[in-house]
Amino acid sequence: MSDAIKHECGISLIRLLKPLDYYREKYGTAFYGVNKMYLMMEKQHNRGQDGAGFASIKLNMSPGERYMSRVRSVEAQPIQDIFAQINDRINTSLEAQPEILENAELQKKHIPYIGELLLGHVRYGTFGKNSIESVHPFLRQNNWMHRNLIVAGNFNMTNVGVLFDNLIQLGQHPKEMTDTITVMEKIGHFLDDAVAKIYKQIKKEGHSKMEASPLIAERLKVSKILRKAAKNWDGGYAMAGMLGHGDAFVLRDPSGIRPAYHYQDEEIVVIASERPAIQTVFNVKYEDVNELSPGHAIIIKKNGRVAIEEILAPRERKACSFERIYFSRGSDKEIYQERKELGKLLFPQILTAINHDIKNTVFSFIPNTAETSFFGMVKEAQNYLNQKKEEQILSKGANITREDLHQILDVRPRIEKVAIKDAKLRTFITQDSSRDDLVAHVYDISYGSVNKDDNLVIIDDSIVRGTTLKRSILRILDRLSPKKIIVVSSAPQIRYPDCYGIDMAKLEDFIAFRAALELHKENNSMSVVDKIYQKCIAQVNTKDKKVINYVKEFYQPFTALEISKKIGELLSPKDMNAEVQIIYQTIESLHQACPKNLGDWYFTGNYPTPGGNRVVNRAFINFYEGKNQRAY
Repeated sequence: MSDAIKHECGISLIRLLKPLDYYREKYGTAFYGVNKMYLMMEKQHNRGQDGAGFASIKLNMSPGERYMSRVRSVEAQPIQDIFAQINDRINTSLEAQPEILENAELQKKHIPYIGELLLGHVRYGTFGKNSIESVHPFLRQNNWMHRNLIVAGNFNMTNVGVLFDNLIQLGQHPKEMTDTITVMEKIGHFLDDAVAKIYKQIKKEGHSKMEASPLIAERLKVSKILRKAAKNWDGGYAMAGMLGHGDAFVLRDPSGIRPAYHYQDEEIVVIASERPAIQTVFNVKYEDVNELSPGHAIIIKKNGRVAIEEILAPRERKACSFERIYFSRGSDKEIYQERKELGKLLFPQILTAINHDIKNTVFSFIPNTAETSFFGMVKEAQNYLNQKKEEQILSKGANITREDLHQILDVRPRIEKVAIKDAKLRTFITQDSSRDDLVAHVYDISYGSVNKDDNLVIIDDSIVRGTTLKRSILRILDRLSPKKIIVVSSAPQIRYPDCYGIDMAKLEDFIAFRAALELHKENNSMSVVDKIYQKCIAQVNTKDKKVINYVKEFYQPFTALEISKKIGELLSPKDMNAEVQIIYQTIESLHQACPKNLGDWYFTGNYPTPGGNRVVNRAFINFYEGKNQRAY
């Protein structure tokens, strides 16, 4: 994705099912869980670069012994910073007490971070400052072991205000109105309530206070707590949590918007945002890693019992398609094939754009994450040429000469690495004119890779704002003197904000929105914009769950091709010599390529929750009123 866009967080939860001595004997270290968590977080580093956090819980510790540890970082390399801190603490403890080196239980007792239950998080901030206070996991502390709660998630809630008011009605006084705090406090409230009720029942049965703790751990129903807490959540989420005594859970939203995968054997239970991370770190097969069903939670009790329970009734599956296009690592078996299919399905449009002239067309990609789609596009070009070659050879029959044959067979797709991304520029100049000159040098080009008057086809994951294209990529590609530059997006036009975790909050940021606005101005149809605003305003305070996305009407007068053509005009620098054409994936082809991930609201405006429609209407109101602020 040539446009910088912040997006998904990543989670990893590990539960060791054997005593630490088992791992020391089998794998040579009691730090097996910590080492695996480091790998899990690094393998999901693509999901979060703003910060990282780690927390652990030790089971069956005596009163007065530390059983919870947490470390977080917002350094430039946050994962490495976290585990450097952990490593320093481990080494310091071992140097001070060398006698514990061969005893895993003593290491557990005296060294922080070594526990049976571990939670890791890599963060991409979608709101607020990138401060240490914003980094997961979040901790809710209490002297009662069972009431300690550690939470981390990949999520965004659309109805934070409602959830905040719910907490106030419960008698709480939240310290701030953020979705993370409100979610944690909501779970915490029902956790407190459940523990209090169980304790009261235990006392009635005649048990002493000292006997209460293990009984509470045994009887606590995490699923019941989650059902009450998540009842009014509106958003996309994969929520992970650990309770102080050792229970743990991961809950996925009912529409399956945010991803979650799990694996279990006799040694370990692991849950993560991406399947390949589990496959690689634990060396297991694709089919051994299962997807957590929407609306379900995987719950691990302190005693090691694992259950998957329905918490909220699953809705129509709307798993995020951007996961397949861009966010997740392309090493996933299905995602790799889907990305190739996305490139393949674009080829008919490309063929039309180059007037079937493959001989004088160069194919390439920007950035590197678009490489897999590029493979699919080129393979389809080869298939097309093979068909044409077969027709030519058969048409000549026995009269074909060796020279004719060579001439036919020598035609193949011309593949070049035309652009290389240089180091990310951090300019010290604030004036736009000076900044543009610096930004224009983000990419280097391979001089001589394109002949004069060639077509140049460049595939990108998606075109969101178009800023990098206009200020840098198109200008520098024009130096190669192609006749025509065709920029191909493996994703459809992004028209609507995302409110479930991706940092796409303002309509006017989208080049597709700006293109449609220009078309309204040219067609003297700005009255449509006024009417949409009035309809959005009328729905602001309605309590009706059937909120309508009126912003769809903004795009209705124009075809996707008309908007794409206008995008090409808007993104073409005035001093460009080459003709510029923008091609987008169609919605139909997206669904064909990614049949299991049909979440497409940023393309179609079909939000899976009522909160999504409220957010998009608020975004339009903000645009119309000139408010440069987020819609959620």
